Amino acid sequence: MHIRSLFLSDLGQNTPAALDLPRLAEAAMSALEKSFAMETANSPNHSPLNFAGSPINKTLSAEEKLETFRQMVRIRRFEQAALKNYQKDGTMGGFLHLYIGQESVAVGAASLMGDHDHMITAYRCHAHALAVGMNMNECMAELYGKATGCSKGKGGSMHFFAPDKNFWGGHGIVAGQTPLGLGLGYGLKYKGLEGCALCFLGDGAINQGAFHESLNIAALFGIPVVYIIENNGYSMGTSQKRSSAYKDCLAQRSEAYDMDWDVVNGEDFYEVRAKTHIAMERARKEHKPTILEIMTYRYYGHSVADANHKKYRSPEEIADYKKNHDPINLWRAKLIEEGVLTEESAKTIDTEAKQEATASTQFAEESPAPTIEDITNDVYWETDNNTEASQIGRHFFND
Repeated sequence: MHIRSLFLSDLGQNTPAALDLPRLAEAAMSALEKSFAMETANSPNHSPLNFAGSPINKTLSAEEKLETFRQMVRIRRFEQAALKNYQKDGTMGGFLHLYIGQESVAVGAASLMGDHDHMITAYRCHAHALAVGMNMNECMAELYGKATGCSKGKGGSMHFFAPDKNFWGGHGIVAGQTPLGLGLGYGLKYKGLEGCALCFLGDGAINQGAFHESLNIAALFGIPVVYIIENNGYSMGTSQKRSSAYKDCLAQRSEAYDMDWDVVNGEDFYEVRAKTHIAMERARKEHKPTILEIMTYRYYGHSVADANHKKYRSPEEIADYKKNHDPINLWRAKLIEEGVLTEESAKTIDTEAKQEATASTQFAEESPAPTIEDITNDVYWETDNNTEASQIGRHFFND
């Protein structure tokens, strides 16, 4: 399998430390995991490298490591509360796409962002929003469709936004965010800013034409964008093997556009950071795009409307991932091993996250709904700002 490894081949001869990472004992795959690999091809790829020794991970302080763990726990407790609220009494409507099981990906990538880095994703966006610094209140209120929500109650689950944090959604059209991510990267290059755009998409989006058009322009014009395929194996409910043509992996398609690519074990927080950082640095300093395929897993269905998620994959498969591949439990165990975290402090963090999620539910339930007058706000810039153009013709047809 030919992989243009970002971690080993692209750091140059003057960075031997990157090539001298300690090697881990090779992890054997269980018979159950091998059977998964035959069908979905997204079983964790255990690297022989210990990515804790990568340069970017060596810079992490104990407090920064704790903060990433705290963020992952907060995301999980927020989504568990959201699911409970959604099923409770019908006060929360719309879609709900849960990220539970994938937390290390969004948190790992967000932890690398600087002032000129931007993030955009698809409809499974709760984790990314919280990871970049949005608070639970504005996110939960948005799920409830309340005026205090981050999109003033007009977006719901799929449309969280925080321009002040360089987070640009939250998009409901499959692959619709990929040309927008390209545009974010183009803007950075046009302005001469050293930054990059992180554009997330699911494995089901890689067959969309807009994505391939974006890859062509990104490679042709040298756009600082990193496309991150969060490969949870099943798209909307069909395994990768049955839905996508590929040789070794999905990211390999980038070779048609002469783009660098790599495959990442999404349950290894250190590996997520190490390989994502290299791709981001390539974008920032060389204006070269990259595709990363991060292998991960969602515990729930495509959305809460996916009633068959325990039929197109076995209960044993889901149980195995929860028991042996949960990114939060693995990161927790690693931090305890390093002496950064204790069992007691982990419980405290979890308790605080539950309390925060509960408080956000109360905030959302007590918040006001948008008014009828709000319907025409935030649609046209001209009418919101009463410009001269807003006085010409009709912008709304309500009668």
